[in-house]
This record gives sequence, C-alpha cells and structure tokens, in this order.
Amino acid sequence: MSRSSNQAEAGHRPPPVSTTPVTPDPVTADDLARAVRLSVRLLRTAPASAWEGRAAGSLEWDCWETVEHLSDDLFAYAAQLGPSTPPLDREVPFFWHRRRPGGPANAVHADRAAGPAGLLQTLEACGALLVAMVRTTPPQVRAHHVFGVSDPEGFAAMGIVETVVHTHDLASGLGLDWDPPAEVCARVLTRLFPDVPTGADPWPTLLWATGRAALPGHPRRTEWRWDGTVRS
Repeated sequence: MSRSSNQAEAGHRPPPVSTTPVTPDPVTADDLARAVRLSVRLLRTAPASAWEGRAAGSLEWDCWETVEHLSDDLFAYAAQLGPSTPPLDREVPFFWHRRRPGGPANAVHADRAAGPAGLLQTLEACGALLVAMVRTTPPQVRAHHVFGVSDPEGFAAMGIVETVVHTHDLASGLGLDWDPPAEVCARVLTRLFPDVPTGADPWPTLLWATGRAALPGHPRRTEWRWDGTVRS
C-alpha cells in the first residue's frame, strides 16, 4: 500500500492550496538591453540600399525615419527620468521638430552622412541611455507619460514595446525576420496591457495589442494604448 494511502487512512489531509496571488516577474533593465541589442543586430543585416525610401510596414514613415523615431522614444524616456524631481504633468521640454510634413517629430536626428551604420549607432546609444536610467533611478521615482504617470520599470516596459514593435515595422519594410523573446513580451504585456486576451503566444498578442495584427476571435485594433500607471 502506498504512503499516500496510509496517510488517507490515518485521516491526514493534503496541505491547503495557497491563495496568495503570484507576483509577476518585473520588467528589468536587462530585458530592455536585450531587446535593443537584438534589434540592432537584426537591422545591421539589412543592406545599405534597403534603407532608401522604403516604408516601415504599415507606417507612413520610411525605415530611416522610423529608426530615428525609435531612438527619440528611448532618449525621451531616459530624459523623463533624469531631473531630480521629474515633472508629473508634462514632458521635459526638449524641442521636437519634423524634417518633413508627416514625418516624426523628434529631438533626435541621425546624420545622414553617417549612413545606416551611423543611424543604428544612434539607436544603440539612445537605448543605452534608457537602460542606464532604469538601472540607476530609485524605484519610487515617478515621471510623466501621456499614457499614465510611471516608474522606472514602466519606462523600461515602454521602451521595450517601442523597440520590438517598431523593429517589426522595420523588418517588414527591410525584408527581415523578427521574433523577439517570448518571455520579455510576456512581462511587458503583464506590465502595460493587463486587459489583453489570454491563450495566444505573447508576441502575436503584443502585435495585436499595438494594432499590428489580428488574433483568432479578435480583429485587428484600430485604436490602442497601454496603461503605464504603477501597479500596486
């Protein structure tokens, strides 16, 4: 007779199942560094000729402009965490401008004379700025974002969304294959998109959450936003 049967006969009860909520793994600076590193590595495989005038997926921007926009996002998130008392009601007042009507409004622009290699170096540098700020900013710090006042983890998650989703746009325009780490996508979904459908793989779900694709039973979104507010 098995030990478990003996226990049952003796009146033993199995230990109670814990009802304590499981705390999800946080988004980290390492996750962000990994996303930027993999993005830059992929984009460096595109030939220089591929960067000329190609639209980035469904965006109205070309691939060069999209990398500048992504670099600007990462820079802006780092800057938002930078002041000793970050503003909670507005962005740090850098001057953003468009190089052409309909182009992205950026504070960061790459020198065209440096070519695609220089463009990607700009992306790598801006990513490193945000990684450093997430690593060194105390977790209790809060800063403004239009999608909710957030903390360093939230800005890391936002930087990852910008990186992996815009790399998807770029890969479409440049003819590359992009499949970011599922576990990083899962942590970002938990942090920024708590209401998304469950059951599908994290990366397709993140593409659905950001209006890039449909999911089974869920048509492609025409409007979307994340929730950057701090989770208690």
